[in-house]
Amino acid sequence: MLDIYIKTFNELSINELYDLVELLKTQGKAILFISHKFDEIFHIADRYTVFRDGAFVGDGKIADLNEDDLVKMMVGRSVDQIFPPRQHQKGKPVLEVSGCAHPTEFENINFTLHEGEILGFYGLVGAGRSEFMQALFGITKLSQGEITIDGKPHPIHSPADAIEAGIVYVPEDRGQQGTIRPLPIFQNVTLPSLNRTSRNGFLQLANEFALTREYTKRLELRAASLDVPLATLSGGNQQKVVIAKWLATTPKIIILDEPTKGIDIGSKAAVHAFLAELAAQGLAVIMVSSEIPEILGMSDRVIVMREGRIATEAAGDGLTPENLVRYAAGLKEA
Repeated sequence: MLDIYIKTFNELSINELYDLVELLKTQGKAILFISHKFDEIFHIADRYTVFRDGAFVGDGKIADLNEDDLVKMMVGRSVDQIFPPRQHQKGKPVLEVSGCAHPTEFENINFTLHEGEILGFYGLVGAGRSEFMQALFGITKLSQGEITIDGKPHPIHSPADAIEAGIVYVPEDRGQQGTIRPLPIFQNVTLPSLNRTSRNGFLQLANEFALTREYTKRLELRAASLDVPLATLSGGNQQKVVIAKWLATTPKIIILDEPTKGIDIGSKAAVHAFLAELAAQGLAVIMVSSEIPEILGMSDRVIVMREGRIATEAAGDGLTPENLVRYAAGLKEA
């Protein structure tokens, strides 16, 4: 009988959703409801279960829980991990985003990014972070807004426009969007830089290997050789190849979407150290991450997004785990 009630969430108002759940409950249906939205959880659920980083944290009755308790369970992890020491020396503005919007994903996005800065983006699932980054890279199109690079308006209609403007994007899904797994390492790295590795229209193998070696060495890539298929590498080393590929284009701005997702601690440390090095050299970095220790440990400023909008921008004393989660969940600051 459930097929009678099938309707997309986009078509449902929140009150219709509540009514639907109540109707199903009166019919004796068991409901598993997954959400990051506190108001929905407290309105719908009788019991709760919290997972964090793929592990069970706790469960119990909603009646025995309040918002503060739930925030603590979501945040309750160490944020004192060792991250590379950084002395932030903010340079001139390199990217200005003004009034950017997409019909269904985000609206009124405004911020400025400076040379040598790591700007973190945090938010819960569905906040619109990745969708905005894909639009900034030209994968999807903005419905309105202006992008200014080095003080000049620079419309971006495609990834080619973004790369020409000096913007590159390391996607969250490296397997589907960031690599060609059957190809060898060196071809994955040099694919966006063929103009640097070819002469008179012909690829120069020595140039391809030299360029690949330069950037994979800096990222401490672990591989038997540079001509083995990318698919033979671990997840962490595949991520290093994706980052190396885009850095080889010598960008002004690099966007990293969940840069250490699914990789081991050693690889995470190598990526973090390299990002700090790049920022120190003047590269402007946008880092999207769901990892609170990573956001706090690496970012000079953090923009928190919620439901396609910027909820707040925080730096210094405002950068606390509790505040990030509260703004991301639409709760008032403690």
